[in-house]
Amino acid sequence: MRKVTYSMGVSLDGYVIGPDGEFAWTAPSEEVFRFSTEEVGGVGTHLLGRRLYESMLVWETTEEVPGLGFSTAEFAHRWRRIPKVVFSTTLTEVEGNARLLSGGLVEEVERLRAEPGEGDIAIGGADLAAQVIAAGLVDEYRIRYYPVLVGGGTPYVPQDAVCRNVELVESRTFGSGVVFLHYRTVREG
Repeated sequence: MRKVTYSMGVSLDGYVIGPDGEFAWTAPSEEVFRFSTEEVGGVGTHLLGRRLYESMLVWETTEEVPGLGFSTAEFAHRWRRIPKVVFSTTLTEVEGNARLLSGGLVEEVERLRAEPGEGDIAIGGADLAAQVIAAGLVDEYRIRYYPVLVGGGTPYVPQDAVCRNVELVESRTFGSGVVFLHYRTVREG
C-alpha cells in the first residue's frame, strides 16, 4: 500500500500561509531547494487544491527561476513528470500532467492507496490535508520549519484535528535556519 505524505513549509508558529495570504517567507535556500527536489523525486501522485495548483503552474513551463542563483531545472523536470490530481469547484480545466476532480478527496486517496504504483501520494495544501488528516489517512508528516513568526493565517494542522500519535523518523537543520522534521503516524494494532 502506498504512503500518504503531507509536506509543507511552515512558520515557527505553525502556519503555511500568513494572515495576509502570503507565504514568500518559504522561499528556500539552495540547500533546502535541493532537499525538496529529492523529496519530490519520491512522489508518485500529487493531490493539490486550486490555490497550490495555480502557484505551482510556473513549473509546467519554466526550467529556471531567475534571481534564485541556483539551478531549478531538476525540480521542474521532476515536478512535470508527477501525475497530479487537482481538486477544485471553480476550475474548468487543468494543464500539464494533471486531472481535475471537484470532490471525493477521501475516496480518491483510498483508491490511490489501494492501486499498485510507485512513489508516495503527496497532499499539497492545508485545506486538502485537513480532510485527509480527519479521515486518518496521513501516514507521514514532513515539515520544514522556517525561522519566522507570522502571527496567524492557515495552520499546517487544523485546530480541530483528532489527536494522533506520531514518531520522529528524521530531523535535519539547514544552514539557513530551516529545520526539517519527518514524522510517521503510529497506527494501532
